[in-house]
Amino acid sequence: MTYRACDRGPTSVPTRLSRLLAPWLPAAVAFCGAFFPAALPGPPLYGPGLSGLAAVPGHAMSAVVGVLAAVAMMRVPKRRWPLFLITAVDAVVRAPGLLVAVASYVAATTCRRPRDVVLFTLVASVLVAVPRPGVEFASALGGVALFVWVPVTAGLWRTARGQVVAGLRERAERLEREQATRTEQARAQERARIARDMHDVVAHRVSLMVLRAGAMEINATEEKTAAEAELIRTTGKEALTELRAVLGILSEPDGESFRPRPTLADLDRLLDQSRSAGVPVARRDEGAAGDGVSAVVEHTAYRVVQEALTNIHKHAGRAATRVVVRHLPSALEVTITNDAVSGQTRTMPGSGLGLLGLQERVELLGGHFTAASEPGGGFVVTARLPT
Repeated sequence: MTYRACDRGPTSVPTRLSRLLAPWLPAAVAFCGAFFPAALPGPPLYGPGLSGLAAVPGHAMSAVVGVLAAVAMMRVPKRRWPLFLITAVDAVVRAPGLLVAVASYVAATTCRRPRDVVLFTLVASVLVAVPRPGVEFASALGGVALFVWVPVTAGLWRTARGQVVAGLRERAERLEREQATRTEQARAQERARIARDMHDVVAHRVSLMVLRAGAMEINATEEKTAAEAELIRTTGKEALTELRAVLGILSEPDGESFRPRPTLADLDRLLDQSRSAGVPVARRDEGAAGDGVSAVVEHTAYRVVQEALTNIHKHAGRAATRVVVRHLPSALEVTITNDAVSGQTRTMPGSGLGLLGLQERVELLGGHFTAASEPGGGFVVTARLPT
């Protein structure tokens, strides 16, 4: 499953500061661990046999070791041995301290093989527990527990917890992908069911209408009746063609093969059909048609005009109608206006969802749709589609 990137807004100052300091935090911890004096009480600053280093100031020595430890920490986890080497030398030259704890934690969190962790723990324990003048054996064992065993245990716990969290996250993502797959399958099955129902009900009856209109056209004795029958047959065939396209869209899981068929180039033919049905329709184009209007926008504009004319046939009879197509700099606007109904007009039943469907279709493209009655009794439908 693919996720789209989104704008999370401005980042807070503490978050930016933490991201800036995150790469330097391990090096700072290593420096502090080496800079601070050894925590074991009683032992001299330097190990046995290295008393000649006593002439070197303790803070200067700690600073040098701290810088070396910080540089070595920057190489982790690609290369751990520089940090381990500096830690071992420091534990021999000086009394073991916090740097051993830092190295123990790093070993537990970066070594992938358990035997490497066990080997490091044994070596570090020996270095910390080695006898030193003035250090009791109990204190040395306390240093082993404090500087080696506790950091190693904390590092192993953190590694295990990270693995558990990663496993849970992977499982959640897998379940989400499976849920999305099942949703797509259910959606495809529902689309196929709707397509079958529409084919069984609508396509069958429209086909019967076309056949009856064709028979009426052949057997008609009057020219006007034959022309009306031909119009019904032609309109029915076009409806079947578009219905097959819609059924094809519903049958496909993603509908990628759909391409809008009628556009503004077919608008005159649509208006001629209304004129042949007795509705006086006038068209006016404003502005220059540009090349940047997509087929989807033109198809939507065509559907707006088609639905508006259908409503006029149902509810306004032969009221005078005006269709205005405006090509604006960044939008395409269509306006369909019909005059007030004159006399009594027989209204035809409808679903009541035509205008609502048009509004959803227009707003889906980022446009604006309005449909309202005029004070004089007419009706106006306007759709502005961004290009």
